[in-house]
Amino acid sequence: MEPAPLHDDIARGPRGGRAWWLNTPDGVRIRAAIWQPEGTPTGTVMLFPGRSEYIEKYGPAAADLTARGFAVVTVDWRGQGLADRATPDPLLGHVGHFDEYQRDIDAVNALIRAEALPGPFFLIGHSMGGCIGLRALHNGLPIRAAAFSAPMWGLQLPTHKRPLAWVSSFGGTLIGLGERLVPTGERECYAAIAPYDDNMLTTDPEMFAFLQGQLRARPALALGGPTLSWLRAALLETTRLTRMAPPPTPAVTFLGSRERIVAPDRVHRIMGGWTGGALELVEGAEHEIVMERPETRTRFFDRAAALFGAHS
Repeated sequence: MEPAPLHDDIARGPRGGRAWWLNTPDGVRIRAAIWQPEGTPTGTVMLFPGRSEYIEKYGPAAADLTARGFAVVTVDWRGQGLADRATPDPLLGHVGHFDEYQRDIDAVNALIRAEALPGPFFLIGHSMGGCIGLRALHNGLPIRAAAFSAPMWGLQLPTHKRPLAWVSSFGGTLIGLGERLVPTGERECYAAIAPYDDNMLTTDPEMFAFLQGQLRARPALALGGPTLSWLRAALLETTRLTRMAPPPTPAVTFLGSRERIVAPDRVHRIMGGWTGGALELVEGAEHEIVMERPETRTRFFDRAAALFGAHS
């Protein structure tokens, strides 16, 4: 482990945050960061970002969590943020199989041990991070309770495009085109180029400007659309997770009524069978629950902290 940059000037995170370069078991260099509360932490939250995201985006979330007494550890998944990019074109989001992300968790767990972060341990997973996190729970990650924000337990695809997604991703990967951009994808980062009006991320103009300002200031953090290989891996992983009985971990999931990125029906299906799980629907919210309007963010972190406290 070696020190890595943490861009405090754009993160709006708590004071004293630190970042490290970590080497995964398969030799990929990723980045992780830790924020600590004032005083003794009441536990540690593992915060798993979504696809195309990066550590600095979660500075405000870390501030909310440390204010509630938790230490926070988060990560740049392989292929995004400042972690090693997987293709010659650094703007393409690529992975061969979602099991690769579990190796990133192994590296983060090694950092947790090295820094002696205190238990009990909790999980917050947003979008793709919710998919990675659910798999980690099935794999036995020692988490007392979990909070999910618009988890990617399925991709929102029009009915007529679902067969095309399966055929193109599997066929393209099979004939060696797995590193190609998906047919409907954009090479540019959506958060960097989308206009605020009718964007699919947040209804909060201040938070939307915050995200775009980060990417203007640090364009190396940006990531564009996924590759055919990523799409194939995501379709396989979300299908498998949907067919599994939910784990026994107490959990709460937040989902916006205007969700247009992940598949709401998959979220309802999994949470409907989750013993000890609760689904909270947020009227008017888009995909980025923890980047939504102040009342939505407060509601999410208060609910997560109450759940974590009940199982600490």
